[in-house]
Amino acid sequence: MSAAAPRTGADGMAVRAAVLHEIGAPAPYARSRPLRVRELGLRPPGPGELLVRVRAAGLCHSDLSVVNGDRPRPVPMVLGHEAAGEVAALGPGTESRFSVGDHVVLYFVAPCGTCPRCLEGRPALCVRGAAANNAGDLVGGGRRWRAEDGTEPAHHLGVSAFAEYTVVSADSAVRVDPDLPFETAALFGCAVLTGVGAALRAAEIRPGERVAVFGLGGVGLSALLGARVAGAAQIVGVDPVTGKRELAGRLGATDRLPGGADAVAAVRDLTGGGADKVIDTTGSAEVLAQAYLAARPGGTTVTVGLPHPDRTVAIPAVTLAAQERTLRGSYLSSGVPARDIPAYIALYRRGLLPVTELLSGRLELAEVNAGFDRLASGEAVRQVVLL
Repeated sequence: MSAAAPRTGADGMAVRAAVLHEIGAPAPYARSRPLRVRELGLRPPGPGELLVRVRAAGLCHSDLSVVNGDRPRPVPMVLGHEAAGEVAALGPGTESRFSVGDHVVLYFVAPCGTCPRCLEGRPALCVRGAAANNAGDLVGGGRRWRAEDGTEPAHHLGVSAFAEYTVVSADSAVRVDPDLPFETAALFGCAVLTGVGAALRAAEIRPGERVAVFGLGGVGLSALLGARVAGAAQIVGVDPVTGKRELAGRLGATDRLPGGADAVAAVRDLTGGGADKVIDTTGSAEVLAQAYLAARPGGTTVTVGLPHPDRTVAIPAVTLAAQERTLRGSYLSSGVPARDIPAYIALYRRGLLPVTELLSGRLELAEVNAGFDRLASGEAVRQVVLL
């Protein structure tokens, strides 16, 4: 679906965007409508920034976590962080890196390149990028959205993809080949980057290892695909939703479990005492504790889920030393998106990452609330808004 040619006013371009006005609205969201499609002003890109015409934007649990209050963020906010589009205008200083018309995948931390975390090769933990994301600003400072009443809605993770156009830092955009469909390209900005990265970068799965993945949404199924690429001999998919377990089987899971109170014992039984590597994508502190216990002594558990900041995890502390277990987090794949996104797209082109299997629905912008209902219920894996 093509965006209409933008109009220009005193506040910049006039852009249709889905704006989150209320955190914690009751479900069903199709009825409470926490997101409203509004016309906002969008100021031109500043130094180091790009104006991007958004063509596809995925609905992710990280968006849902803002809607339901698990990830508190400033509102009003233009939501969305997993996207692909076309460069429509260049801000000063970007001319050597991008051209108008380039196709790009957007990702959700713009690394500054100079803070201690960036200098040690961990751009996902960029100090300036994290501060900007928490404040709802761009890493270059401030906001580019403007409402009719003069207020400035927040940016979501530096992307704000549920809009016809958006302004982003050039450091959160990766140029991709124009023959890659936008709805497929968008998945590489979060689901594939996070899930495959958890398997290959954070867990460092090796050939022949036994792996368990808790949570089989877009990120979890991407982690499963990453485990398959790494040569895992056994992949156990754990999720309460029957349809997701069936899809996991088609994508390479050797075993599937519904989870619940017996999940730890079931994984241990299937893997002969516990998995070598376990990946948790659920955002549940209780499931994370299960994922930890489902690993064998000496095994590693990686979590990419984002529980509410107030939640804590209870694990037997003695097992960290006495059983030499490892529990680690992974954010934005624990890698370098500008390097990893092209690498994962290359795996997709070789048929090793069939990520189009994750697509479970295509929406218009006005349908975004109903889309979050389907995501929350487990009915959908990855829905994409086409703009």
